[in-house]
Amino acid sequence: VPMVAPGNVQVHVINSTLAKVHWDPVPLKTVRGHLQGYKVYYWKVQSLFRRSRRHVEKKILTFRGNKTFGMLPGLEPFSSYKLNVRVVNGKGEGPASPDKAFKTPEGVPSSPSFLKITNPTLDSLTLEWGSPTHPNGVLTSYTLKFQPINNTHELGPLVEIRIPANESSLILKNLNYSTRYKFYFNAQTSVGSGSQITEEAVTIMDE
Repeated sequence: VPMVAPGNVQVHVINSTLAKVHWDPVPLKTVRGHLQGYKVYYWKVQSLFRRSRRHVEKKILTFRGNKTFGMLPGLEPFSSYKLNVRVVNGKGEGPASPDKAFKTPEGVPSSPSFLKITNPTLDSLTLEWGSPTHPNGVLTSYTLKFQPINNTHELGPLVEIRIPANESSLILKNLNYSTRYKFYFNAQTSVGSGSQITEEAVTIMDE
């Protein structure tokens, strides 16, 4: 098997889900056989959001031939990772380079996990929601947009409300009675808005 590990391993984080890794090629005489390529082992150490350690699953990407760089796609935003690089010949892998740590930046969150609308009255509705399963960063706020829908499915004027990130329910007041409303709801990090969840509900006709 090869005798030495690739040197000078560098990581360039491109965005919240993609990084590029560079390394110096090993001297050919240390490969002790036919150079087949390089393998990058990489794994998530922890989320920077939850700080929860869990079973570490190592992923491996193989780059054929004498390449000295490769892309690592599909990373999780706002997480810390480690990687190392090994050279491969027909017999197996050489020793691993020293582990290199890197962090991915925040991304936009996934959609809120649910949006429930309860307690209809003549002029109010109660909204309850769950935070995104994958916040991908620190939530800064939620945005609620809603508008009435009439019987011919025409949409009325859109109202937008910004809600603090630590809230999980809201009573909407001063609505019209016996009216159907459509709601659009999403979460934000400092990077931007995540995908929205939609729901409809009707205020009651009379008490």
